[in-house]
Amino acid sequence: QRRVREAVVSTQSTGERSQPAHRKKFGLLEKHKDYVVRARDFNKKKKILKQLKNVADEKNPDEFYRGMIKSRIVDGKHEIHKDNTLDHATVMLLKTQDANYINLKLQAEKNKVSKLKEVLHDTKGEKVNTHTIFVESDTENLDDKLQVYKNIASAKGQVFKEVDEDTGNVSYR
Repeated sequence: QRRVREAVVSTQSTGERSQPAHRKKFGLLEKHKDYVVRARDFNKKKKILKQLKNVADEKNPDEFYRGMIKSRIVDGKHEIHKDNTLDHATVMLLKTQDANYINLKLQAEKNKVSKLKEVLHDTKGEKVNTHTIFVESDTENLDDKLQVYKNIASAKGQVFKEVDEDTGNVSYR
């Protein structure tokens, strides 16, 4: 019977007392489990602070990184300062580069259009072919040569266009 009593006594949980009535104004009474959580958190933070202190002690004061140029500590927080403003000369340079780029693209598009026009010159329905008749002397009969070309054009169903050099009049036959 004695062993049974010892087993029962050792398994009983110890109850923690509540906050006395005259101390209610101080809030809840901290229980042991609350103290353990608070103590672990405190020691964890103490350990981190000790590690950071060691890192700061071992830091080389001559160490330099490019990121340090534009970084600052504001209210205890590390902050990278970004300056997005451009000076007048840089803005003007960028504008001229933009204008040159637009002119370059415009010229490229004009070249494309002119090449397409060269390919599509027959689409208007009117042929732009011309034939110049050369004579060797003033005495050679120009009318005979013109008549030959008029006959060829009429046989093919083409319109013969004749320009008088003196008056500039155009006649179709």
